[in-house]
Amino acid sequence: MNAWFAIAPVLTVVLVLVVVHRPLGDYMASVFLSVNHLRIERGVYRLIGVDARSQQTWQSYLRGVLAFSAVGVLLVYALQRAQSVLPYSLGFPAVPEGLSFNTAASFVTNTNWQSYSPDVTLGYAVQLVGLSVQNFVSAAVGIAVAMALVRAFAARRSGTIGNFWVDLTRGALRVLLPLSAVAAIVLIAGGVIQNVSGATEVTTLTGAVQSIPGGPTASQEAIKILGTNGGGFFNANSAHPFENPTAWTNLFQIVLMLMIPFSLPRTFGTVVGDRGQGAAILAAMAGIFVVSLTALTLLEAGGAGSAPVAAGGALEGKEQRFGVLASTFFATTSTMTSTGAVNSMHDSYTSLGGMLPLLNMMLGEVAPGGVGSGLYGMLILAVITVFIAGLLVGRTPEYLGKKIGPREIKLASLYILVTPTLVLTGTALSFAVPAIRTDVESTSILNPGLHGLTEVLYAFTSASNNNGSAFAGLTADTPWLNTALGVAMLIGRFLPIVFVLALAGALAAQDSVPATTGTLPTNRPLFVGLLVGITIIITALTYFPVLALGPLAEGLQ
Repeated sequence: MNAWFAIAPVLTVVLVLVVVHRPLGDYMASVFLSVNHLRIERGVYRLIGVDARSQQTWQSYLRGVLAFSAVGVLLVYALQRAQSVLPYSLGFPAVPEGLSFNTAASFVTNTNWQSYSPDVTLGYAVQLVGLSVQNFVSAAVGIAVAMALVRAFAARRSGTIGNFWVDLTRGALRVLLPLSAVAAIVLIAGGVIQNVSGATEVTTLTGAVQSIPGGPTASQEAIKILGTNGGGFFNANSAHPFENPTAWTNLFQIVLMLMIPFSLPRTFGTVVGDRGQGAAILAAMAGIFVVSLTALTLLEAGGAGSAPVAAGGALEGKEQRFGVLASTFFATTSTMTSTGAVNSMHDSYTSLGGMLPLLNMMLGEVAPGGVGSGLYGMLILAVITVFIAGLLVGRTPEYLGKKIGPREIKLASLYILVTPTLVLTGTALSFAVPAIRTDVESTSILNPGLHGLTEVLYAFTSASNNNGSAFAGLTADTPWLNTALGVAMLIGRFLPIVFVLALAGALAAQDSVPATTGTLPTNRPLFVGLLVGITIIITALTYFPVLALGPLAEGLQ
């Protein structure tokens, strides 16, 4: 009976995802395949001067992504710097320059890393006009880039991959906005607050005065979770009862994080005309996710020491409302989907348990990954997988009728190398440069030694992979970390997109190659196993040395 109660929440989430996978995946396919435009969409196109009927080359598509995102960075930065004169500022001053840059880069890149306490730093105007808007559009950018790559696999001798402005508008208005509106209503019904009343002063039973914060939380919480963004309205994020009040709202937020990323493989299969291909991608994502969740739960439930044994698990840093499984389920989901939201403090996990969320991000967050970014990341790994398989049998590799030649594999390889380079370089510089090391060790690191190294490694892994979760033991509001993490977020988001869209352009220009007896079937269990293996091996070979210096060494002490 106890085992049943333990796994019932997981089975509930699986059941809901199974139910929504097909209709949501097919709906998103119809959204991006449609040739019709809604009236409100036509108004948006006229406002920004876009011809919705025109198609773009990959270079034009990329220019649209970069230009739109650059404007977003400037807008969010300006709003923070002008906060003191904005309505509903709650009396907060302007945000300092370095922190403003870091926050602007964070939300535009769908990272939502927060080097500050939101409820005592940002007023409602910045939260709603700046951060909430970016929660929608940054997620829509991810979906748009994924659809451009998917179209490229389906295209035949085409010089275009779609229209960024159309994809962006449809993703925001037809997918994210209606789903988040429903989610916000459900969260309000579950106890998440939604007001603009500011803080309320109350007198406690002991006679002390306490300030109870308010704010438009549910509206931001919905898109924060649905869009795999992760920035909390309050400092405690989804551990705060105003953001995540009950056990069932906790499960609901897990469903919201997973529903779009786990449905996009169905969209992929529908667009390319072979739903078995989407099912194979989904199987690989689900397999990695289940293994990670199982390992993390076992490590946290069986924490060593008399206190964890007596408590029935490593409960430090975990909300008693949720316990071990609901905490590890949320942690696995948020670090596998690039959401970055937390309902427990990863810094308080066991040494090896804390390594699992870190490793989830190092995998590239492809199981199932962020909204859009998870799908295109897994498709890049699929390209690498068929290339390696082709080498093993001495044939020119093909994927979905497209030849994977030198140009395609170079672009895929460059995509894979971006985030490890950022993570390892940022971590190394934090300790190699004497002045920076002194500042990091004296100001930022809470726990020195091996755990301190893991804190810094986690921060750069989270930023470079656009996750946004924190290990919770690092003071990141310093000149070095604000700048370095901000740069890592921008490069980690947009340089991989450059390679994805360049690959999309190369694939779209090809004709379809007919399958032969030597073609590797990519919709069968053999390919799923190869894809999972390649995903893990690439990560293990890249990050194993630094993991051995941090969480592995700490866990083996």
